[in-house]
Amino acid sequence: MPWIDTHCHLDAREFGSESLQVAVRAQQQGVGMIVIPAVERANFSIVRELAAAAPNACYALGIHPIYVPHATEDDLIALREAVQAAMADPRFVAIGEIGLDFFIPMLCEPAMRARQEHFLREQLRIARDFDLPVLTHVRRSQDIVLKHARQIRPNGGIAHAFNGSFQQAQGYIDLGFKLGFGGAMTFTRALQIRRMATDLPLEAIVLETDAPDISPSWVHPGRNSPEELPRIGAVLAQLRGLDIAQVAAATSANARAVLPRLPLMETPS
Repeated sequence: MPWIDTHCHLDAREFGSESLQVAVRAQQQGVGMIVIPAVERANFSIVRELAAAAPNACYALGIHPIYVPHATEDDLIALREAVQAAMADPRFVAIGEIGLDFFIPMLCEPAMRARQEHFLREQLRIARDFDLPVLTHVRRSQDIVLKHARQIRPNGGIAHAFNGSFQQAQGYIDLGFKLGFGGAMTFTRALQIRRMATDLPLEAIVLETDAPDISPSWVHPGRNSPEELPRIGAVLAQLRGLDIAQVAAATSANARAVLPRLPLMETPS
């Protein structure tokens, strides 16, 4: 079964004009699908067009917490309208990237925390109203994102770049979420993440690159790419003592379970 990269910013400027070529090379490496989340209103059309052009890509629409300081209520209206239109698009799969970021100092100021939570709640409501899963940014904010998801109840989702506790993990699992693991898992010093990747139920785990960010150990500090996903998956297989093919099949099945609109794609023969 092909690998699925559940979170990749293939439209990022770090890829320059290479985005389509990167997607094709990833497909040749066995990556059958790449999920490209939007981060702000200005790139809704960009991710949609890139997903339409790439042979193995789909997209999500949302407003990332880092972009909330400059976002407006009109952007939330535009998001709802874009989602309504995208429901007819077979490459549209989720609301994302949305969430909270309590790592960046400016975003931790009380007014900005409240603003982030407002945008998160409004986007969770959009997901709920359209029966869609969410791709959530949970940097130092796992419990608060979980609180809002419990209250509003989207149709499941993925806790992207998960780096919380086993208790927090179980909270997301109980809501029908999967947990995203990627390049951070490849560093031997990332003891907690590696424990989670080893000991959580395999059916709770999906793989991601977050390219061009969160590069695996063999690329760091260089640009990450969805081409690295099979090797990241091999690290997960090694940690769990499983065959690589077994991990590819399980994590891809998990991605399809939590993102039921994912297109069916095959890697080239």
